[in-house]
Amino acid sequence: MIESEKIPEAITAGIKVQVVSKFIPEHTNPDIPRYFFAYWVTITNVSDITFKLLDRHWEITDALGKLEVIDGEGVIGKQPTIKPGESFSYNSFCPLETEFGMMTGHYQVKQEDGHFLKVEIPKFQLLSPFTVN
Repeated sequence: MIESEKIPEAITAGIKVQVVSKFIPEHTNPDIPRYFFAYWVTITNVSDITFKLLDRHWEITDALGKLEVIDGEGVIGKQPTIKPGESFSYNSFCPLETEFGMMTGHYQVKQEDGHFLKVEIPKFQLLSPFTVN
C-alpha cells in the first residue's frame, strides 16, 4: 500500500470500522470472468459501552453497476462481543465479474444497555491491475 493512501474508515457512536482490500491474482481468471479480492476489516470500540455484533449487510457493486446485497448473521461465523478499547479483526473475500467494484454496508450491533445500533461500514474500492485509471 502506498504510504499516502488513506484507509477507508467510518465511526458510528464510538464504533470505528476500517477496511483494507487487495486484489488476489492467483484466484483470478479474466477468461471466466472472475476477479478475486480479499478484504480485512477491523472493528474498534472507542466508546465506553460494550456491544455485540449481530448481523452484517453488504452492498457490492461491480464496474457495470450490478448490485449484489448480502445479509447474514455475524461475520465469518462469529458474533463477537467487543468491550471498550478492544478491537475485532477478520478477513473475507469477494469475487467480481468485472475488473473493479466497490463495497459498503453496515453491521447491526446490540449495546450492553439493550439498544440496537446500525454501524456504518465505509465504502471501499476493489481494484485489479487490469483497471484503467
